[in-house]
Amino acid sequence: STGSTGFAAHNWSGALHDGKQELITHFRECWRDILDDDECSRLEKLLLICEFPFTVCRKLTVSIPCEGSYCRALVALSLALSPLWVGIYAWNNFDTNLWGWQMGVFVAVTLPLGLMILRYAPGGEGTMATFLAVPIALYGFVIAATWIDAIADKLVALLEFLGVTLRIPNSIMGLTILAWGNSMADLSANVTMARKGLANMAITACFAGPLFNILIGLGAGFGLLRGIKQQEILYVSLTPDISTGFVFCFANCIFILFSGLAVNKGVIPAGYGYMAIGMYAVYVVTSLVLNYALPESS
Repeated sequence: STGSTGFAAHNWSGALHDGKQELITHFRECWRDILDDDECSRLEKLLLICEFPFTVCRKLTVSIPCEGSYCRALVALSLALSPLWVGIYAWNNFDTNLWGWQMGVFVAVTLPLGLMILRYAPGGEGTMATFLAVPIALYGFVIAATWIDAIADKLVALLEFLGVTLRIPNSIMGLTILAWGNSMADLSANVTMARKGLANMAITACFAGPLFNILIGLGAGFGLLRGIKQQEILYVSLTPDISTGFVFCFANCIFILFSGLAVNKGVIPAGYGYMAIGMYAVYVVTSLVLNYALPESS
């Protein structure tokens, strides 16, 4: 009932039938994963159920041909439907109309590719060839990035609304709610890796993630702002809480280098964890004091 296991369909009729069964099975398993997960509380299950329609929409537009999450029909359908999401995203976020000849060209490329995958790609527990899976995965990554950008845009708008309603400065919202919410997934993943003995990978991710956000986020943000403003030079000013963040980041890096390399010869001591938590608490308190004690400077 889940399609032709590891083999391509015999004909187009069989491909359509297998694809229908694979989609039903896939989303049924996703639903059961929510209901049968004993590690989730009732509140978490309720939130996942509320999120499920958006999860379905995301899955129907983001192609994932990787082993472990491969579903032939879903890869084919997501390729075919991805132009619709790109059109909606471009219209809502950039006021760009792609619903003309551009959309026609886009669909003319992705729709045949989706049909070819549905017809000739392996089904069931099979996997796609690497030379096909890699470009599709890269394309899926780009589409996933548009989802992240769209959701982040709505999140920022929600935070601005809460900040205006509760009279909380934007810098405080970014320092607390936005920062914690944005980092919880990374925190959970890094702690899990550390508990499984992958401490080096976990601590590398602690630095690689923020580095990616700073370099790519600031670079792309200023690039888009330059295009919108049509200015060669953009002046910025550092608020006290941003300057404080730079100081604490620099101090943290210096402490890691000194204690890990100079003192302990390549081993970071266990006490560093307590010191880092204490340093973050001092940073938050200092930033809050600077924002409320020096409102004119922010």
